[in-house]
Amino acid sequence: MTNAPRPYESYVYAYPHKTAYRPLADRPALRELWADERKDALSLYLHIPFCEVRCGFCNLFTRIGAPDELTTRYLDALDRQATAVADALHAGAATGVRFAAAAFGGGTPTFLDAGELERLCDIAEKRMGADLRAVPLSVETSPSTATADRLSVLAERGATRVSIGVQSFVEEEAKAAVRPQRRSDVEAALGRIRDARIPVLNIDLIYGIDGQTPESWRLSLDAALAWRPEELYLYPLYARPLTPLGRRAHPSEAGWDAQRLDLYRRGRDHLLARGYEQVSMRMFRRSGAPREGADDYACQTDGMIGLGCGARSYTSDLHYSFDYAVGMREIRSIIDAYTTTEDFSRAEVGRAVDADETRRRHLLQSLLQAEGMAVEGYRERFGSRPADDFPGELDRFAGLGWLDTDAGPDLLRLSPTGLAYSDALGPALFSPAVRAAMAAYEAK
Repeated sequence: MTNAPRPYESYVYAYPHKTAYRPLADRPALRELWADERKDALSLYLHIPFCEVRCGFCNLFTRIGAPDELTTRYLDALDRQATAVADALHAGAATGVRFAAAAFGGGTPTFLDAGELERLCDIAEKRMGADLRAVPLSVETSPSTATADRLSVLAERGATRVSIGVQSFVEEEAKAAVRPQRRSDVEAALGRIRDARIPVLNIDLIYGIDGQTPESWRLSLDAALAWRPEELYLYPLYARPLTPLGRRAHPSEAGWDAQRLDLYRRGRDHLLARGYEQVSMRMFRRSGAPREGADDYACQTDGMIGLGCGARSYTSDLHYSFDYAVGMREIRSIIDAYTTTEDFSRAEVGRAVDADETRRRHLLQSLLQAEGMAVEGYRERFGSRPADDFPGELDRFAGLGWLDTDAGPDLLRLSPTGLAYSDALGPALFSPAVRAAMAAYEAK
């Protein structure tokens, strides 16, 4: 193939994707799954599936609002799940269980009020044994929920990174993305985050919004830069199935791709010229800023413990979670079922990860980072070289100009063009079996 594929096929933030998961017929016990796993540097993720509004582009596992004390019932279930998972981890453990990183995501974790956030931290610490003040703790928030009392709790309990979804500082663009917000409210929230003195501020921005121009994109970039955030994530807009934007008419694919690619390059160059380093296609870090939060690929790490009905857990050979949906009715049903669950001792939905998938996952998560992958490190782990395991894929990437030809034989690294096409390269590394499972999944 000589012509590059579309640059925006799919954002690969986890592999295999949850649409490749299926109900596990044997429902394995967690204590058996974790019996032989390393437990000295686990990652902990707690998922809060609530938001005040649902953005037009969002296909995350979250619902609008939480009536009838639903947050209380959800935290009760989270507590039960944490107790069961902790028991499984400690069962027969020859060495201590230790967490090296933690994150609260969603949804919007700060949808919870200050008292509920205290309880969430207690679940992580008292039930799971994570020392939140001693490890990186990343928390997602929104302009409307980043209140002083909530941020005070997070700062006191050890949060080292807060990520706020701004998406655009232009009110008309925010409305077009079905995320109505006033710039004054966004600026006030950013001020409160800085006042809380949490070490790392990340701001999410989106490009490709209907009506967005290079000038308005630069306005949002400069408005974010005025806060000197330690990190910035630049996301291309997607119109995914079952989301509000997915149900609307959108620009022609070729025209929209060209717009997004142009805005990506403008944003990248703007940040590089202002002292930011590119970590991945999406992630930029201010030079010299502390690394107090997880990089892009942290959610891919083996030894991930996910709590909550939208969270994944990863052992070395099984990824598992709960049922997945995008439609609001189905999400509500799954959350309701979660809150009434008493027995969390078994894995219910997931996908086995064999040796080939493990290699693919390692190559994918490493190659999508700007620093690239050391070939020798891959050989030490798998006993082979990436060119031996994936000759067709790597030859194709080279032919497309996606690989950095100046990196040398010991480093596999993307070229600037390759980084720009990360959302095409990632899906190109999916195995046939995963592709078939994802294709057979019925969106709900």
